[in-house]
This record gives sequence, structure tokens and C-alpha cells, in this order.
Amino acid sequence: MAIILGAVGGYAARKRTAEAQIGSAEEEARRIIAEAQEKSSAEKKESILEAKEEIHRMRQELERDTKEKRSELARQEKRVIQKEENLDKKIDSLEKKELLLNKKEAKLNESQAELDSMQARENAELERVAALSKEEARSILMAEVEENLKHDKAIKIKEYEAQIRDEADKKAREILSTAIQRTAAEHVAETTVSVVSLPSDDMKGRIIGREGRNIRALETLTGVDLIIDDTPEAVILSGFDPIRREIARVTLEKLIADGRIHPARIEETFKKAKIEVDEQFKVIGEQAIVEVGIQGNVNPEIIKLLGKLKYRSSYGQNVLNHSIEVAHLAGIMASELGVDVKLAKRAGLLHDIGKAPDHGMEGSHVTIGVECAKRYHENKYVVNAIAAHHGDVEPLTVEAVLVAAADAVSAARPGARRESIEIYLKRLKDLEEIAESFDGVEQCFAIQAGREIRVMVKPERVDDLSAVTLAHDIVKRIEKELDYPGQIKATIIRETRVVDYAK
Repeated sequence: MAIILGAVGGYAARKRTAEAQIGSAEEEARRIIAEAQEKSSAEKKESILEAKEEIHRMRQELERDTKEKRSELARQEKRVIQKEENLDKKIDSLEKKELLLNKKEAKLNESQAELDSMQARENAELERVAALSKEEARSILMAEVEENLKHDKAIKIKEYEAQIRDEADKKAREILSTAIQRTAAEHVAETTVSVVSLPSDDMKGRIIGREGRNIRALETLTGVDLIIDDTPEAVILSGFDPIRREIARVTLEKLIADGRIHPARIEETFKKAKIEVDEQFKVIGEQAIVEVGIQGNVNPEIIKLLGKLKYRSSYGQNVLNHSIEVAHLAGIMASELGVDVKLAKRAGLLHDIGKAPDHGMEGSHVTIGVECAKRYHENKYVVNAIAAHHGDVEPLTVEAVLVAAADAVSAARPGARRESIEIYLKRLKDLEEIAESFDGVEQCFAIQAGREIRVMVKPERVDDLSAVTLAHDIVKRIEKELDYPGQIKATIIRETRVVDYAK
């Protein structure tokens, strides 16, 4: 019984405990459910707020874009309206201009009619005062023009007569042209300075020497001025005697190569340089003789004098090249005429031999050349050709005449000798001044080395017929006032420009 009661009591106790636990669990479950509901409600509210904020932001962006598009549309509309206004203004302006032009055209027509009437009255008055009709005045004017044309015709006839006389010398001209075509020579204009290159600028100090003793010794021995300036790695030799300048150049180059520069060494080197340059004269002279083709029986001193001609110039023409050219020309003409070719070449090569000696010998180059030729026992006909090549004495042979002719051809051909730049510029200036002195001339230009003058005239003052008269008057003034070789062409240019604009 006690056991049963104990069991019943235990069961009851366990039941109460289980009921208590179940109640606690239910309460915990209700709490969890309440917390979950509360959390879910908070999240729902938060999501709703975020959604509302996103909608608000999108609405603001849409409003901003709409506002910008409306502003752009307003601006475009404003520009369109402004363009329309401008077009209206331009149309009004064009209409006003058209109206003004119509008025001006009507006024011009009235003025033209009035001018025509005045011109008719003036012509009638002129005919009354001059007692000449229009046709009679035209006849008188044409008679004057015809008289001028007769004068020009007479000039042309004289020119043709001179041309016919020139035909008498046709054979001689053919011979000269053949000789010129078969002969060519290079002419180098001589200068008064030579340049010597230095290995470095330090060499300038050694050339000058202590207190300038080296440069003084060089200038005293050679007779040439040494110019040592800021030119890098170069010394300039200045002197009017090309032979002395050549000796000074060789001396200085030898000293620079040796490196020992002092007065004693300078004097020794100068003597060696003189000997070397003398040998160069001999070599150059022999080359000239071989080139011309007169080898044999030529005095060695004559050969040296020929070599010296390489360092002489006359009016910018190298004398040795000129002598070789004269020899070839004289030889070709002698061959054409059937006379002694070798004598003509020899005389032509030696005709300017008097220009080789320095200024120590007095007299003209013809006199000195004759003395040198006689001293070295040249042929008497060669001596005569040397004496007669400038017409100082009477030529004894045809070869002497040919040498004189060849000398004139070589010296006078285009490019052989330099014309004074001052004379050339003065001729161009005078040519332009003559053209500018005429009424209606706007600009003028001397071109083709003064062989043509181009004159720009004002079209409103010079018409086409007046341009013909102007060209005639200009060439007449040029013929009267200027001295010039050949002929000068006058070209009148009359230009009319019409400008309009597409709008």
C-alpha cells in the first residue's frame, strides 16, 4: 500500500513537473513568436522606407532631366526665332539696297544721257572752232601716225641694210662660231685672300708667337698680311699678289705640319716654299703646252712664265685659261683658213706672257711680253703677234691677225669678264625710272638682266590703244637716253579685275 501510494505520489509529482515544463515551453514559444513578429514588422517598415526613398530619388532625377530638356528646347526655340529675325532684317536690307541701286541706275542713265548730249555739243563746238569735221580730224591724226610709221620703217630699212652688209662677212662668222663651239674653258675669278686650315685654334697662338715675333717674320718675308680673327680653325692670307699669297700659303702649311714655328724656321721654310712654287710654275706651264699641243723647243723660262699666268687675272678672267682658249681659237681658225696652225697656237698661248712678271718691270703687258719673247729667242712672227694683238703695231702674218681676233672673242664672249655691278645696277635703275616717268604707269620691273622692262599700267587711265602708244614712247626714250648691249623689250600689262560676292 505504501508502495502504491509512493508510486502514485511520484507519478503525480512527475506529472506536475512535466506540466510545468510544458507551460514554460509554451511561454518561450509565444515569446519567440512575438519577437519574430516584432522583427518582421520592423524590417517591413525599413523596406517600405527604402522603397519610398528610391521612388523619391528617381522622381527627382526624372524632374531634373525633364527640366534640362525643356531648357534646351527653349534655347533652340530662341535661336530659331533669332535666325528668323535676322533673315527678316537681311531681306529688308536687300530690298532697301535693291531700291537704292534702282535709283542709282536711273540716275546713272540720266547722267549718261546728259554726258552724251554734252559730248555731242562739244564735238559740234570743236568742229566749229577747228573748222574741221570729225572725219577730217581723223584723217590728220592718221597722217601723223603714218609719218611716225614711215620713220620707224626707215629705221628698219637701215637695220636691214646693215644686216645685208654683215652677210658679206658670213664666212668669217662661220669660222668664229665653229672655233667657239669647239672650245670651252673654265674661268675662275681671282680673289685677294687665301684660307689656311688649322688643326686646332691653339695653333693660332703659336703662329703669332711671343710678342708677335712669328707673325711679323711671316708677313715681312712673304709680303702678305695674316689675318687671325674669330674664324674657327682658320687663318686668312690677304694680299694683291697671288704668287706671293701662294708662297705664303705653302710656307704656312709646311710650318703647321712641322709644328716648329720660330723666326729661323720660318725663313728656312719660306725658301723651300719658293723653290716648290717655282717647280709648280714649271709643271703648270708644261701642262699648258701639252694641252695646246706645241711641245718641243720652248725655253724653260717661258714655261715658268706660263705657269705664273695661272695666278694672274684680268677683269675676273684667269689669264692662263684665257691664253689656252685663245691658242685653241687661233688654231681652229688657222686650220679653217689653211695657214700655220702650230704658229697660231704658239702665238695665241704666249700673247699675254707679259702679264706674268711682277710689278718690278715697267711698261704695258704688250711691251713686257715682246721683251720677254725676244730675250728667250722666240720666233719673230710670234713676237710680232704678241706686239700686234691689241693693234699697237701692224701684223705681219695672217696668224697674228687670227691671234688678235681670238683674243677679242675670248675676252668679249658672255661670261668671260665681269661687268661692274655698279654700272649694271645703274642701268636697271635708269630703265625703271624712264618707264615710271610716263603718265598712267603704276609699277615697272626690269627683268632678264635688263633686257626686258615690264610696265604695269592703271587700267582706268590707259586703255588698250593707249598701251600701244605708251610702249612705243617708252622704247623711244630708252633708245635716246640709254646705252645698252643688244635690244630691250618693253611689255605693257593692263589688268582689269571685276570682283563680286555670292551670298
